This record gives sequence, structure tokens and C-alpha cells, in this order.
Amino acid sequence: MARILRAAATVTALSTALAACGGGDDGKHVAAGASATAAPSGTPSAAPSGTIAWGPCTDIKRPGGQPPARSERAQQCGKLKVPLDYTRPDGESIDIAVIRVKASGPGKRIGSLVFNFGGPGASGVDTLAQAAKAFTNLNRRYDLVSFDPRGVGRSSGVRCDGNAMMDKFTSMNTLPTNDADRAEIRQTTREFTTACGQTSGRLLPYVGTVNAAADMDRLRAALGERKLNYFGISYGTQLGAVYATRFPKNVGRFVLDAPLDPSVSLADRTMVQTKGFQQAYDAFLKDCVQEPGQCEIGTDVTLANKNVEKLMDDLRDEPLKVGDRTLTQGLAGTGIAAALYSEMTWPLLDQALGQAIKGDGRILLAMADSYNGRLPDGSYTTLMSSFPAISCVDTAERPTPEQLATVEAETMKVSPLFGGSGMGLICSMWPVPGSDEARRVNATGSAPIMVIGGTGDPATPYEWAPKLTSELRTGVLVTYKGEGHGAYLSGDACIGKVTDAYLIDGKVPAKGVTCSNS
Repeated sequence: MARILRAAATVTALSTALAACGGGDDGKHVAAGASATAAPSGTPSAAPSGTIAWGPCTDIKRPGGQPPARSERAQQCGKLKVPLDYTRPDGESIDIAVIRVKASGPGKRIGSLVFNFGGPGASGVDTLAQAAKAFTNLNRRYDLVSFDPRGVGRSSGVRCDGNAMMDKFTSMNTLPTNDADRAEIRQTTREFTTACGQTSGRLLPYVGTVNAAADMDRLRAALGERKLNYFGISYGTQLGAVYATRFPKNVGRFVLDAPLDPSVSLADRTMVQTKGFQQAYDAFLKDCVQEPGQCEIGTDVTLANKNVEKLMDDLRDEPLKVGDRTLTQGLAGTGIAAALYSEMTWPLLDQALGQAIKGDGRILLAMADSYNGRLPDGSYTTLMSSFPAISCVDTAERPTPEQLATVEAETMKVSPLFGGSGMGLICSMWPVPGSDEARRVNATGSAPIMVIGGTGDPATPYEWAPKLTSELRTGVLVTYKGEGHGAYLSGDACIGKVTDAYLIDGKVPAKGVTCSNS
């Protein structure tokens, strides 16, 4: 029992990083009126300067849903009003929840540094409240600022019915073996997307990244900043790229870590991420068996993989009882994917799989719950609802059943563990149309934008980093040779030095900078 409790504590401690990194290998693994109203067209004018009434942060939640052990005096929270529909700026408004951690010194304050930690769908308020100490060097000179983007958490968060629907959707099996399995997946997905439309239909057309970028410019103005200094991770890189495209003259010091390539199709994204997660899984297996007798799931890579495959097959037919719940194949797959985001969680993944193979699914279920935003009381954050809502509004693609079948067949060849039809299935049934505006980026005229790509990143594979750098026109690529999703929070000293030199001193990285994880 002690090992289980320690493992659960580790899951809780790391779940902020997991939930914040987004992407995922399919529509469940949190890894994006008429469409004209979903994404405003044209070049936006300067943002009006709204106001934020700052006060104590009274509703911060830790990853497990509990309040923090103590309040932090340096943290302040507030709300900023923005238009629901930017084509009607004087119409209905919504509140954007904002958090600020004041600069601590020493040294002259540079200004505000705004964060988006990913998703789409992760709460920036809760994440910054818990993760601020990871950015201590930056906090000495910057006020650290983050927010719940529209459709997320406190900012009119999207919800898709209630807890029972979310349990059914997140626990469904995702590796079909026959037409009956596929029909069940389609039916459950249809029920989920219908529930999203019924519960949050008024909001759904307006939660896309283009509108979120406009909100971010209003935030810049409300903070009193002439330029936006920004740190985006994972999906946050797409938000940053769209902002830089629409407001190039307002770009200050921008870091985009673990970049997405917004231009790729849903099918290409699914294939690339499937390859990325399979690559990370292979690396995990090799690392696990390095020390003789230390890998719980097998003595060599082949045996370990066979044991995991058998576990997944068994769970499809007979889920494991975990208290009054069950660990299904779908939840097990989510737990595995979640642990592959960081090398730090590889030992925990070995323990979780080893215990599940022996009939104890508690750790693996806890990892899946953390990733899915399921809290101990059975309720859910908005993460798993906001993620498809934003993703599907950000693309006009609505794949046909034939196209989805092709994607599934091709990705299953690459990875029997992570293959599938991806976000295309959910978007094919989404209740509102989408727009491709967030897929087109070109920041010509902006200040230099630092793009960091990791060679062992499963959720945003390295090939997207040079692509986004090129699409931006003003990007400068820094390569991180290491495992995990996101480079700065890996703790790599080289990445930290290069990034801090740019954000604090304005030193743009030289072309071709590469940091190797030591």
C-alpha cells in the first residue's frame, strides 16, 4: 500500500505538467452560428485597454482538485471582459480569468510575461499557481501572467453534459478489432458531441484560437504593455503563432516551446503523433530493461512489449475492477500516453503497468484520471470538453467515414498501441462548423520568435519545429536533443540558459543552436 500511495502522490505532483502539455495521439488522449462568426477576419485594430481588478486568488485548485496548502501572497487573480463575438464588439461579453505572480527581484522589472501552458483546454490560472517556482529566474524580472482561455475553466468553460457522459467517453475502448467495436466507438463519440452541443452550444462557435489571440491582445493592453512578451508551450505555440500573425507589431520576446505545425491536416497530425508516441514508448521500453531485474514488465524489450500488448487485449475483454470503477483498455491507453510525456514518469509507468499485469490497476487509473481532468469526487474539469471544442473549431475539416477508416488502418500499422482515427472522428461529428484561419500563420514584421523543438517529443514531434519556424518567417529554431514533451521544463541547463538570455537580456539565439540532454 505504501508504494501505491507514493505513486499516487507522484501522479498528483506531475499532473500539472501532463495536463498542460496537450496534444495527444487521438481524440481522447489529451496527446484543436456560421464559421464566419467563429473566427474574425481581417487585420484587427489596436486592442482597447480594459481593466483587471486584481485581488487574492480564492479558488486555486491543485491537480487533484484540492485547494493549495497555503495561499501565496505574490499571486493575484482577476477577470478581464472581452466580446463573445468579435464581429459584434459591443454585444455580449464574457470574462477571462487571469492570474499574476508579481516580479520578485532583484533587478529591474522588465514587464509582464504571459504564459499558455497548452491543451488546448488546460487552465493557465491553476497551472501557473502551481508551476510558478519552475520559472523563478524569469519571475525575478517579470510579472508572470496566465489565464484560462475562453471556453476553459473559469472563462466560460465548455462542458459536455455531466460526469456520467464524461466517464463513458473517457473510458471507451480505442483500439477496435472488428466492425462492432468501431460502431460502439462511433456511437459513444456521437453521444459525446451531441451532449457538447446541447450543453454549451451557445459558446462553441466562439472558442477558437483566433478569438483567443484577440483576447490575448486585450490582456496585453489591460496589463499596460506596449508589446506582448509570451511563453507558449505545446498548443500555446499555435496560440502564439496566431497572435504573431494577427498582431505582428505587438510581438515582444516570444518563446514557443514544443511547437505544433498549425498547417497540417487532421490525418497528418494523427500519423505524426502516432509515430511520436510509438517512438517514446520504444525509448521507454529500452530504458526500462537496461538494469537487469529492475523492469517490472519484462526482462527484455520483446517480452516487455508482449506483456503490455497482452494486458491491453485482456482489458478490452475484461476490464480490471478498481474499487467501484473499472480500468478499461481505453483508460489504460490514456495512462500510458500520459506517462510518455516526460522521462520523469517512466519509472512510474513501469510500476503502473507491472501492477496492472498482476491485477492491480490503481496507479494506471490514477494516471488516466489525472490526464483526463477527472477529480477524486468524480467530477471533471473542462479539459476534455474544451480540448475538442477548440480543436474542431480551428479546422474546417470534417472527414468522411472512408477517410477516417484510411487513417485508422495506416496508423495501426505504425502502432497497434496508439493508432486510430484521431481527432478526425470527433470533428466529423462536431455540432458547429470550423474555420481554417488558425491554420495559416505568417508573422512577417514581428520581432524574432524563438522556437524550441525536441527530438524525442511524443506529442509535438520535432519535424513540426522547423516547419513552424519557416512558416513564421521571423522564427529562430533551437533544437533540444532529449526526451519528453517540452524542453524548458525538462531542466536542461543549456535550454534554460539560452531561453533566459533571450527573455531577460534580449539575446536572440544564433542560428543552429543545439542543446543535448546530458
